[in-house]
Amino acid sequence: MNSRYSKFLWLIQFIGDVSLLNFAFFASYLFSAQTPPFSQIQDHYITLHIIFNMAWIILAFTFNIYIYSTVRRRKLEIVVWNMIKIITLHVLIIFTFIGALKESFYSRQMILITYLILGTGIFIWRVLFILVLNWYRRNGSNYRNVLIIGAGPVGLQVMRYVVSQDNAGYKFIGFLDDAIQHVKHKELVLGKVDDIESICEKNKVDEIFCTLPFTSSKKIRSIIGYGDNHLIRIHLVPDFRGFLNKKVDLEFYDHVPVLNLRKEPLENLFSRMIKRMFDVSFSLFILIFFCSWLFPILAIAIKLSSPGPVFFIQKRSGRNNEEFDCYKFRSMSVNKDSDKVQATLNDSRITLIGKFLRKSNLDELPQFINVLLGNMSVVGPRPHMLKHTKDYSAIIDKFMVRHLIKPGITGWAQVNGFRGATIQPRYMMKRVRYDLWYIENWTLLLDIQIILMTAYTMIKGDKNAF
Repeated sequence: MNSRYSKFLWLIQFIGDVSLLNFAFFASYLFSAQTPPFSQIQDHYITLHIIFNMAWIILAFTFNIYIYSTVRRRKLEIVVWNMIKIITLHVLIIFTFIGALKESFYSRQMILITYLILGTGIFIWRVLFILVLNWYRRNGSNYRNVLIIGAGPVGLQVMRYVVSQDNAGYKFIGFLDDAIQHVKHKELVLGKVDDIESICEKNKVDEIFCTLPFTSSKKIRSIIGYGDNHLIRIHLVPDFRGFLNKKVDLEFYDHVPVLNLRKEPLENLFSRMIKRMFDVSFSLFILIFFCSWLFPILAIAIKLSSPGPVFFIQKRSGRNNEEFDCYKFRSMSVNKDSDKVQATLNDSRITLIGKFLRKSNLDELPQFINVLLGNMSVVGPRPHMLKHTKDYSAIIDKFMVRHLIKPGITGWAQVNGFRGATIQPRYMMKRVRYDLWYIENWTLLLDIQIILMTAYTMIKGDKNAF
């Protein structure tokens, strides 16, 4: 069974989503104490039900969530992120509609229960759908026959990807290449490029990956033309290995293709809004339920341990390299080197209570105030003192890229073992590498993962915490 049923996959998801939406609506209506029974259902609830469905349909097809979630190269985290965006926008539309009414006809309890059921149900349904689809494709169904033109190093990389992605439903047919004498795996070459027509007809090829250099423009145009005329999808694979080894983002300025060398999810306004909403909500939770009683206890302990202020306030480098006041609990005795020299193992400046604060990361708690002020984020590259920013930016390539986003209380580098003092530049280089990966791969789920990993590290203990 090949890919002829792929066109129905989006319809299965759409029917499942709409069914869950209506189930959530009617279940919450039934169990809410503030709504009349079904026998006495009122017109404005019927209107709300219609708007619920129409808003979902418009948003789903505007953002093409059913197209992306069924493609063969999609990632689960992006599918989940798209669903979070759709549900968030759906909530905004519904509450805008309710807020526009002069009188409140609707039960807030019923709407809250609706979204709790819908969010949970959609998440479980989407994950189950993808897992079943992956299993279905791994077992040889819903596949697409793939031909690769060009058996050089790039073609081999594409072949390895196609073969390894068994859950994507690809079936590798073979290569076409004119220079077979230079090919490493000659047994996989089915013929020359000019044999494309006979090979495609014989093997019922669905997709072609063309890895020929762009200097072979005449042959590439011929391949594209053949694919267009025979309903075969063509993928051009440029060879950037000489100067690029990471993901790039392609944009079009009118009809001119432009490669952006760094894709930053947080350039998107909606992504920044989601991250900011999460930052504020999480920080308020920590400050209200933990810091409200923990701050006074720690403040008294700090004052008793050594003379000086409770808080240590230091200028740090923030987003766009703008300076800001970073708040910490003071863990050292007052000294003149605090803005120049990092803490080291068995540092004599660290007080008795300071050792506990630094080991447990509790000295960073006041930075949740920085998050509320907008200077920092809960997760992001750690901010450095101004002297270190100046020194490291001069000797470490791409160091300043870290400042494209807000610094964080914790970060991807920290949960991967790169926290604390950076005695040698090579340690900072590795930290920068992790920070850049975070900037280019940010998702809300990644932030939550980093927070959970940070909490685990705090409980387990970190050898670099001193």
